[in-house]
Amino acid sequence: MKTVKQVAQLTGISVRTLQYYDEIGVFKPTKTSESGYRLYDDEALKVLQQILFFKELDFKLCDIKKIMEDPNFDKINAFKKQKELLKAKCDHINGLIHLLEKLEKGENCMSFKEFDMSDYIEALENFKNMNEEEVIKNWGSVDAFEEFVSIIKDKESAIAKMAIKQYGSIGKYTEAMKDNLAHFSETVEQIEHAKEKGVAYLEKSKELTEKLVEDLTVSVESPNIQNIVHELVKMGEDIMQGMNIGENYWGLVIEGFLSEPSLVEANDRLYGKGASNFIGRAYQYYFSHLNALES
Repeated sequence: MKTVKQVAQLTGISVRTLQYYDEIGVFKPTKTSESGYRLYDDEALKVLQQILFFKELDFKLCDIKKIMEDPNFDKINAFKKQKELLKAKCDHINGLIHLLEKLEKGENCMSFKEFDMSDYIEALENFKNMNEEEVIKNWGSVDAFEEFVSIIKDKESAIAKMAIKQYGSIGKYTEAMKDNLAHFSETVEQIEHAKEKGVAYLEKSKELTEKLVEDLTVSVESPNIQNIVHELVKMGEDIMQGMNIGENYWGLVIEGFLSEPSLVEANDRLYGKGASNFIGRAYQYYFSHLNALES
């Protein structure tokens, strides 16, 4: 038997983390001594090893607990799947390292094929196989869903570029999409809820935007302008509540107001020349001073 301190030394996991694993029930000691010390045998260490493989693959602790408590859990099959996923992760990292080596040499590498989206595409395929009723209900047919997946494959580079800009990385984008698929019914409900709010949101948004661009000569830093932006942002976050929109969503919104030709033209036509740039700068100032504005 090993004490919690010995297990911590052996694995590199802190004593507090092992205690926390016990508290949430994901990894419990073999027994507790009369003095209240946690003790672990070799079988327990094998369980911990399996947990660490799952964590290496970015599984959440609550998901690991569910998987390992499943009466049909097969640890050998789990090892095989973990090996496949780790090899895929290794290949992905090696591809990124290879790309960085090219960039270090000064080569012009603007292709996004190295940012492999196969993990996301595999998640879509798994979702189709395990949720046929949901697929038919929301896409009309399995064929229609497969066409949707095919479009993603065809536009993989463009989607990868967008994902990196909005979510920070392909990994974060994939995790967000996987989470959406894992909670698909709830996600659909959220989208329907957003649609219900949509009309009222658009009316209020138009009203606030008109107030925002009422005088394009004022400073975007003025309290009045920033209060209007605050209302617009909070309203947008409310309508998208519960959805993972990526860490740079608002950055892309600002980029659109400042440099997307069609958006610039549309806003300038509606609110006057320079309006789109004014709106973009107002949002830009808001997010660059967000902490100060909220304090």
